[in-house]
Amino acid sequence: MKNGILLIVQSCLILLSIYPIVGSVNWFIGGLSYKYLRKSKKENLTSIIDIAEPFITIMVSAHNEEIMIADTIKYLSTKLNYKNYEILVLNDASTDSTLEILKSAQKKFDNLRIINIEQNKGKAHAFNIGIAFARGEYILSNDADTLPETNALKKYMHYFLNSTDLNTAAVTVNMDVQNRTTLLGKSQTVEFSSIVGIIKRTQTAVNNSMYAYSGANTMYRKKFLVDVGGFRQNRITEDISIAWDHQKFGVIPKFAPEILFHMNVPEKLGELYKQRKRWAQGGIEVWLTYFNEYRCHPIKHKFQMSMFLDSTLAIVWSFFYIFSSIFFLLSIVYFSLLGDFNTVWTAFIMSFIFLFFEMCGGLLQLITALLLDNQGVKMKYLLFAPLYMLLFWIVNPLTIVTRFIPAVRTLTGKKSGVWKSPERKKINLR
Repeated sequence: MKNGILLIVQSCLILLSIYPIVGSVNWFIGGLSYKYLRKSKKENLTSIIDIAEPFITIMVSAHNEEIMIADTIKYLSTKLNYKNYEILVLNDASTDSTLEILKSAQKKFDNLRIINIEQNKGKAHAFNIGIAFARGEYILSNDADTLPETNALKKYMHYFLNSTDLNTAAVTVNMDVQNRTTLLGKSQTVEFSSIVGIIKRTQTAVNNSMYAYSGANTMYRKKFLVDVGGFRQNRITEDISIAWDHQKFGVIPKFAPEILFHMNVPEKLGELYKQRKRWAQGGIEVWLTYFNEYRCHPIKHKFQMSMFLDSTLAIVWSFFYIFSSIFFLLSIVYFSLLGDFNTVWTAFIMSFIFLFFEMCGGLLQLITALLLDNQGVKMKYLLFAPLYMLLFWIVNPLTIVTRFIPAVRTLTGKKSGVWKSPERKKINLR
């Protein structure tokens, strides 16, 4: 009995140790499967003529966005290759000059509408209000610092209008980092290619599952937003929770890598950490929300089980990584104080072996992602891959561990929906 338990514990420890390697190989195979085995839609702008353009609502939630909002509205109003749309801006209790800027812009652009929300209760709350006022059958969520490519709306529609697309709930697309002037910005170019270029391709290739949409730029079918009760206002990340809610409801998310949108990313380490804390907590919240249901009814949710199991492994591995790292450092100090340098040396050799194979797996994933993404034009950013792997692989598990308790508190109702916009810088309009 004891030997059996010991064997199980050892097997679990080995699995957790090699999880990053197995994950990288999995994303590598999945990315190639998406490209070569899955029938994907091709860009075909001629399939939608101007008179048949479905009406779209571009919904922008803005809280203290005076730096960005004027340029973003001007771009959305004048640069998109589409005619039948409106821009609905939800001014979420801004305390700066955002509302005044919007009112000035409304005099210039006829398709701009403004809803002024007097109390800040979060992005999901603002979006739910927007859904009620949106005139479009399709709703594009667009952050105040986000610029979709000029043909984005036509390309989006190509994923909704065919007879085989009636069950499509949302289409999320390819992020392109706009501010690549800093080392941190260039590193996130690599990261977003890795996440979007590989993981979302794999999720789509396996069984049309998806951990999260991109809150910055995703097209929703309004009907399915209403059917699931809108966005959860008691969750910190509306884009993650709505993705899980859609899949439980039985509708399909899709990834469109040929559609690009340009976004700003954090250029300071403190802002990056705040962003990742929010993402980590949002992921944990939805995992906890559905944990018992998926655990008790795996057959019923068989098409989402790969998503649930990978989320489970990612959370467990994060705790394993942080606590094993602390244990490793304490052991090094302990044996060094004892003068047992042979043990110290052996520990370093073993850790470097694991690190070597994990770096190889990470590079395999990243190189494949950069080659697949936008026809390999981002391969030059491979030089920044070491920083991504060393910094972000530490930040991400650390945020999961530190935000687990706050996520639990969210499920007990002890959380405010108030949100704060990140630090902004001007975007150069394309």
